[in-house]
Amino acid sequence: MRATYYAVIAAARLAARFAPPGDGKVVRSLRARRNVISRVREQAKTVRDLRRPLLWLHAPSVGEGLQAQPVLQAWRVAHPDWQIAYTFFSPSAERFAQTVGADIVSYLPFDSASDADAMLTALAPTALCFVKLDVWPVLVERAKRRAVALGMISATLAESSGRLGWWSRQLLHDAYARLDAVGAIDDVHCARLVTMGVVPTAAHVTGDTRFDQVDARAANVDRASPLLRALASSRVTVVAGSTWPADEAALFPAWEQLCASSSNDERPRLIVAPHEPTASHLAAIELWAQRAGLSLRPLTAIDAELTTRSTKDADVILVDRVGVLGDLYALANVAFVGGGFHRAGLHSMIEPAAFGVPIVCGPSHHMSREAGLLIEAGGAHSVVDTDALSAQLSRLAHDATARAREGALVRRVVDNELGATARSVGLLERLAGMV
Repeated sequence: MRATYYAVIAAARLAARFAPPGDGKVVRSLRARRNVISRVREQAKTVRDLRRPLLWLHAPSVGEGLQAQPVLQAWRVAHPDWQIAYTFFSPSAERFAQTVGADIVSYLPFDSASDADAMLTALAPTALCFVKLDVWPVLVERAKRRAVALGMISATLAESSGRLGWWSRQLLHDAYARLDAVGAIDDVHCARLVTMGVVPTAAHVTGDTRFDQVDARAANVDRASPLLRALASSRVTVVAGSTWPADEAALFPAWEQLCASSSNDERPRLIVAPHEPTASHLAAIELWAQRAGLSLRPLTAIDAELTTRSTKDADVILVDRVGVLGDLYALANVAFVGGGFHRAGLHSMIEPAAFGVPIVCGPSHHMSREAGLLIEAGGAHSVVDTDALSAQLSRLAHDATARAREGALVRRVVDNELGATARSVGLLERLAGMV
């Protein structure tokens, strides 16, 4: 098993040396590993103070980064004498990683013994903490040899995860068993992690830090900002976030049914934020609106004007840039969260829930713990097709009492989940021998 793993890692390192130009995710990931050790060494030479302890956080992609960020920030406040290193794996996290506030930021090299030793020598960490699930067996083994404390926070393992398969359990069992402390998001996920090899006495429930991170962002949204003021409307507003074409294939016909059944003075408004606002995707949405007889305004046009002229009268606001969806949920009376009709999986339902907004999503939500919590609470609803989606949107658009009731239910779920950041910091303090 290990021999196969080592061969795969060796092949990946070789491929990185010869990766061609291109914008594909795999090619970018390979190219990013060229000279990664020398870049880390240069950063460490400039900023690493070996007289100070260092916490190394590894968050593979943006989702895990959002879980790591509140812990990193809280650790910085509580322990200003510590330095922090932050590594990631996916190219999609490169830009985000520069914003977390770590002293040293880098891609994680492929999991070879030489690269793991080089990283450990350059960073000299006191503690290494993985975020969510990914562990790298060689890195864990080499860190353990150096008596580096090893942990994991916001740990989650879905029932349908491939990690629970025989091959993965054989490969990763020893790595999970070497972790000194694991903070899982709940009891169920904690038990599954124990089956992966986590020592029962090392397993704790600390919660999901995304709830803290999203709640803090929602609380700090400036509703008086020029953009949100320009988009504010008395019309019932549905914000469709992170949609894929498969989601829109159900959403758009449902929206037409809703508009057709609404009188002119009750006609709702749609703000749609595609997950990938490529030119072709945006053009398809614009063509749909035109064929459906709906007026449409791109967000960049509103950005340029920052005026309410014709904005509030538009039936559809098309979000043609990234980075604003979390704020736009502040305008929502109802949210449709994308990914539930797409094989990539459901996107964050915590964001609209933090604003107390009732939520509708597609059928593929079983990998999402928060979706299960919100649906069970009665403030979120999963639908299987266009007709069911149309019925839910119509009900919520025309019933303010139902919106208020269900919005309060999803907000209560968020409130019940808060506090994971403080608990995770406490776990890391125990891991580092501070308490």
